[in-house]
Amino acid sequence: MSDVHVVEATPPVSAYEKRSRFQETVRSLRHRNFQLFFSGQIISLVGTWMDTVAESWLVYRLTGSSLLLGTVAFAGQIPVFFLAAIGGTVADRFDRRKIVIATQASSMVLAFILAMLTLTKRIQVWEVILLAALMGIVNSFDLPARQAFLVEMVGREDLTNAIALNSSMFNAARVIGPSIAGILVASVGEGWCFFANSVSYIAVIAGLLMMRVERRPRKALDASPFEHIAEGFRYVRDTYPIRSLLLLAGLISLVAVPYAVLMPVFAKQILHGNATTLGVLMGATGIGALGGAIVLAARRSLKGLGRIVMLACAAFGISLILFSFSRWYVLSVILMLPLGFSVMLQMASSNTLIQTMVPDRLRGRTMAVYSMMFMGMAPIGALISGALADHIGAPWTVTLGGLGAVIAAAVFGLNLPKFRAEARALIAAQGLHVSDSA
Repeated sequence: MSDVHVVEATPPVSAYEKRSRFQETVRSLRHRNFQLFFSGQIISLVGTWMDTVAESWLVYRLTGSSLLLGTVAFAGQIPVFFLAAIGGTVADRFDRRKIVIATQASSMVLAFILAMLTLTKRIQVWEVILLAALMGIVNSFDLPARQAFLVEMVGREDLTNAIALNSSMFNAARVIGPSIAGILVASVGEGWCFFANSVSYIAVIAGLLMMRVERRPRKALDASPFEHIAEGFRYVRDTYPIRSLLLLAGLISLVAVPYAVLMPVFAKQILHGNATTLGVLMGATGIGALGGAIVLAARRSLKGLGRIVMLACAAFGISLILFSFSRWYVLSVILMLPLGFSVMLQMASSNTLIQTMVPDRLRGRTMAVYSMMFMGMAPIGALISGALADHIGAPWTVTLGGLGAVIAAAVFGLNLPKFRAEARALIAAQGLHVSDSA
C-alpha cells in the first residue's frame, strides 16, 4: 500500500522538476522588449554578416592583397579601441535605447552608400576603407550602449540567459548570412549584399521604437566626462576578475581572432574555391558558434564559467592550429565547427561573468572596455596578420595565433583559484547566489 502511495506522489514532483529545457533556454524571451529586440536584431544581423563576407570578397577581388584585407578590417575596428571609452560614458549618462536607435540609423545610411557605390561600379578600395572607418566610429557608441541596454530589457534575473540568447542570435545570423552572401556574390555581385544589409536595419530600428522602457533613475552628474571615463578604467584596473577576463579577451582578439580576415585567402588560394567556399567556411564557423551559445543559454547557474573560459580558449587555439594545416575542403569545413563553438563560448562566458559582477552605474563603461578588448584589439591583430601573411603565408600566421591562444589559456588557468575567490565576492555583492558563481 505504501509503495502505491509513493508511485502516486511521484508525478507532481516530476512534472515540476521536468520543466521544458527549451523553455528554460529561451526564458528571457518572456520579456516583450527583448522579444522586439531579438526579432529585429536577427534580421539586421543576417544583413551584417552578408555585408562582412561580401566586403572581404570585394576587397580581395579588387586587389588580391592580404595586407589590404587586414587594412580594411583595421579601419573598421580601430575606432572602437580609441572611442569606446567615450561611448561607454555616454551609455552611462544618457538614454541607452535612444543611443542604439541613433547608431543603427547611422549604420543603415553607411551601408546604403556602400551599396550604391558598388552597384554603380564606382567603388574603389579607399572608399571601402573610409566607410569601414565611419562604421567603426558608429560601433564605438553602439556596442557599449547595446550591451548595457540588455539589463534594462530583461532585468538581472534573466541577464545571463539574455546574453547567451543574444550570442545565439548573432551566430544564427552568422550561419545564414554568409551562406546567402556566397550565393549572391557568385550570381549577382557584392552590391546587392550591401543593399540587403542597409534594408535590414529597418527591422531593428522598428523594434526599438516599439519598446516601452522605464526611465532609469539618474544621479546628478557632478563629475566631468573625463572623470567619468577615468572612474570606469580605475574600476576595471582594480577589479582582478574583470581585469583578467578583459586581458584574456584582448590577447585572443589580437593574436587569434584575426584568422577571419584571412578566410578569403584560405578559400581561394589554399582550398582553390570561390565566394561560395568562403560563405560555407564562415557559415560552418557560425554553426559551431551557435552551438556554443545554445549550450550557454541552457545553463542555469554561473558555476564553472571561469573554467569554461579557460578550456574554450585552449580549444580555440588547438582548432586554429589544426585548421591551418588542412588542405582538404571538407576537413577545413569540419574544423570550423569546434573553432566557432570554442571562441563563442569563451567570449560569451566572459561577457556573462563581467555583466554579473559589475554594478549597473558602471555597466556602460565596463562594457566599453570589453568592446575595446574584444573588437578594439582585433584591428591591430588584423593589420599584423595581413602583413605577416604576405611574408610567411596565411597558414603559418594562423598557426602562430592558435599557439598564442593555447599559451594564454594556460596562464589564465594557473590564476583560476584567485579568480574564483574574488569573483564570488563580486557576484554576491550584486545580490546573486555565491554558490552559483564562477
